[in-house]
Amino acid sequence: MLASILFAAVAMTAIVALRYLAASGGFALATRVRRPGLYAGLNRQIWREIAWSLASAAIYGVPAGLVAWGWQARGWTRIYSDPHAYPLWWMPLSVLAFLLVHDAYFYWTHRLMHRPWAFRTMHAVHHASRPPTAWAAMSFHPWEALSGAVVIPALVFLIPIHVAMLGLVLSVMTVMGVTNHMGWELFPDALVRSRVGNWLITATHHQRHHQQYRCNYGLYFRLWDRLCGTDKGLGTFRDA
Repeated sequence: MLASILFAAVAMTAIVALRYLAASGGFALATRVRRPGLYAGLNRQIWREIAWSLASAAIYGVPAGLVAWGWQARGWTRIYSDPHAYPLWWMPLSVLAFLLVHDAYFYWTHRLMHRPWAFRTMHAVHHASRPPTAWAAMSFHPWEALSGAVVIPALVFLIPIHVAMLGLVLSVMTVMGVTNHMGWELFPDALVRSRVGNWLITATHHQRHHQQYRCNYGLYFRLWDRLCGTDKGLGTFRDA
């Protein structure tokens, strides 16, 4: 049993690391094409971001491996593969449920990370990226990585979700984590400044967090920032 768990943890670590390298590398390449020179002079920072991120991948891989093992070997989770096990309308709702709960968890833990003691101990690693790049999405101190690594694995024991929808949740988490840090706005201005965009977090919104620190703490949605008065609107980019 121990060998199976260890194998699952190593396999999931490799998957998380490759997913990070593929997503961050892809958007870093897009940055080179769309915003040539934006990352000029940031080579040392980028290598540091990659090193911290790969360490984070190992931390994320352990609980993910336990979930994979528990699902396949024991059936302990609420992940299901039969699309008819629940009504089909539950599939998109389960994705929304995961994103909303994850967003709430992230908002409050992220806000806690900005308390002076937590910032000095952990979160300063992430904010050492000035400006953040596409490689910074998982650049965390190990303690911060651990706090982020447990939430999705915990949710699969509580909320039923089809395995494909879980893959979609992880894809959204990865893409938004990378695109929100790459130093320019991927999405059109018409969306970012629309009524829908006013409730979504994109790079322009998260950029202000990296500029002012004490605002814009959310991950996917601006709901908690608006409720708690920490939404300070959109930021600016250095190439603007």
